[in-house]
Amino acid sequence: MSARNWALGLAIGAAVAAGTPAAALGADTSGERPAAAAARAPLPGGLGPCVPGDCPSPFPPIGSNGIPVGRDNAVNIFAGGDFRVRGTASEAEGRLVVLGDFDQDKQAGGDQRYNVGVVGAGSLVPPPAGGDFLTTGRDVTVADGERLLADTGVVRHGGSLTGTVTGTLVADPDAAAPYAGLRDRLTAASQCYARVEGQPRPATGTAVNSGFETLFTGDGTSPLQVFNVDADLVNPGAMNGQQGIRFARIPANATILVNVLGAARTINTFSGGIADTDPLNAYRERLLWNFPDAAAVNLNGTGQFQGSVLIGNQASETVVTLPGMNGRFFTTGSVTHGSSTLPGSGQEFHAYPFTGDLPECGPGPEPVTGAVSVLKRDENGAALPGARFELWRETNGQDGAQFTGADPDTRVAECTTGADGRCSREVEPGTYYWRETAAPAGYELPADPVFPLTLTADGAEAGVGVTVDNTRLPQPVTGRVAVRKVDAAGGAPLAGAVFELWREANGTAGLQTLGINPDQRVGAECTTGADGRCSREVEPGTYYWRETAAPAGYEPPAQPVATVVLTAQNAPAGVTVTLPNTRRSEGGGAVQVLKRDKATQLPLRGAAFDLWKEANGTEGLQTAGANPDLRIGSGCTTDAEGRCGFRQLEPGSYYVVETAVPPGYVLPRNPVTGPLVLDANTPGATVAVTVDNRREGACDCKDKEHGKDKKEKDEKEKDKKKDKDKKKEKEREKAEKPRS
Repeated sequence: MSARNWALGLAIGAAVAAGTPAAALGADTSGERPAAAAARAPLPGGLGPCVPGDCPSPFPPIGSNGIPVGRDNAVNIFAGGDFRVRGTASEAEGRLVVLGDFDQDKQAGGDQRYNVGVVGAGSLVPPPAGGDFLTTGRDVTVADGERLLADTGVVRHGGSLTGTVTGTLVADPDAAAPYAGLRDRLTAASQCYARVEGQPRPATGTAVNSGFETLFTGDGTSPLQVFNVDADLVNPGAMNGQQGIRFARIPANATILVNVLGAARTINTFSGGIADTDPLNAYRERLLWNFPDAAAVNLNGTGQFQGSVLIGNQASETVVTLPGMNGRFFTTGSVTHGSSTLPGSGQEFHAYPFTGDLPECGPGPEPVTGAVSVLKRDENGAALPGARFELWRETNGQDGAQFTGADPDTRVAECTTGADGRCSREVEPGTYYWRETAAPAGYELPADPVFPLTLTADGAEAGVGVTVDNTRLPQPVTGRVAVRKVDAAGGAPLAGAVFELWREANGTAGLQTLGINPDQRVGAECTTGADGRCSREVEPGTYYWRETAAPAGYEPPAQPVATVVLTAQNAPAGVTVTLPNTRRSEGGGAVQVLKRDKATQLPLRGAAFDLWKEANGTEGLQTAGANPDLRIGSGCTTDAEGRCGFRQLEPGSYYVVETAVPPGYVLPRNPVTGPLVLDANTPGATVAVTVDNRREGACDCKDKEHGKDKKEKDEKEKDKKKDKDKKKEKEREKAEKPRS
């Protein structure tokens, strides 16, 4: 059986049914376990233990040399909703399964990488090479300029993939199907661990918050130590700041179950350390923090948090900003790793197993359930995809739905209608509310977006649904505003002119591009093609086409801004303005660019350059502000010989600006070369400039040899010099010795 299939079998419980050995589920075979302990009851689907094959025993403390000390194909992180990477979060060790979207958009200015599977610091027990490191049910999105690193592993995604991702990428619409059932099973288990027949599970110990710490004191004998906490683990005397976490009177090999009750909970702690000398670390593999109800969970502080985490509310949002999470992490909702609004740096998930003995939570009698659904249609009865709904359950005994306040109803799920226009959820009997939160594109929200419906036990088999019709938004009047660039002499269209489109927005006549209240920029720059045209589809208004670079060989116009007015009346035909440019006189000077590989000195194709002329009398190049220099050429791209050039240039000072690099290369630290002076004394009326680029990951240092290699070479050079000096000294003595 392949490593992937082994893990999938474990994840859905097949391993248990197949008679997996006790060691495979992390059972204690040492003989030290108390005789009174009940038979093992692991997490649903056999989650928790290391998948046998190459599991270290025991798991090592946190290491940072990046060298694996074993392999573990178990799921380390599970998210029933979405998984988001924000702030300065850096890595998630072990296998990561996400039923929803994976979205990476880190804080600007920091390390823009995020590792999954294999990491630089952690237990150093990653998944097997070639296994699934990241699995998603929907999209994988990595922001521009960032990288998701899954080297030696597989990223198996059910939806689209956008951005830079390493590893083996596999598009599989059914990627998360083997794990879909885990969400409900984990929710049921979380409730079972916290409650027995609707009442809190009997505790075996106490939890006392004294401000600087919360002390969990067990009974000293029970193999399952149960603590129920209905409060935040924070220091109330220090503005809910950090506090310690300590356990006492916990028998050897006992399992610790901490039920953290409440609708919103925060743990803010400095406890747990990198070294296993920290007392809290000793409980890591048999400690479970269970949040059965919380819709909002915040795990903050500066500690290396110890133990596994289970979050049972499928509508929950969890934010993790602790430097390290050491244990399994299973949430049926969504999780955000790192935060740009909370302190922290380089947050990490570390892969450690859970091997505890939990309460038996068998399936019990099957609950009565049925489908509650909503059908979204347009005014003609056609199904509408893209409507977003929340499903809420009536739980507070007040008439109607309450979504906010001290005692709101309970949010059950979120859903976006598909091609059939439907959202549906299997639930127990009760009163529910479908709440439309976003209408499909081009449609209005209903005046009352809340739709109640009641599911009864008698009607559960048939289910209950509601139909919601949306009205299309009035279509705005639009038309095209265009600029046509032509040769002033012959009227021929000109390619290569660069324009910006601005909309009159500040009530001041004419175009203002700077200051505290400029007009509104519309879209990106546009470069005229062979037909000499740039155009945009816009709503009625006053617009300005602003020429920022003339075609090669042409002078910029004296007035680079042209005004166009689009009205409801002329919108069907559109409005076009023509801007002529005058060709530069024949001759003139030239700037020639040669682009090379910094290491090999070979020419490089595909680098792009702009040319700017010194025009404002201020030293150096200014490309923005109230009085910039003049851009007179753009988009010059090097050919197979690494060359591109600008010609027909008047005397003056120029700057070459590199705007794009060949694939696999990085921009120079300073992409500006200049000033380059063209005058009567310039040989051949041409200034040649060479610009070198280094490959991504190459050393950007003056000496190719550095570090230990350079030190050894320097020592050898010193030894050679000493030998040479000794030889010269002997020759001198021999020459001075008197002959007999």
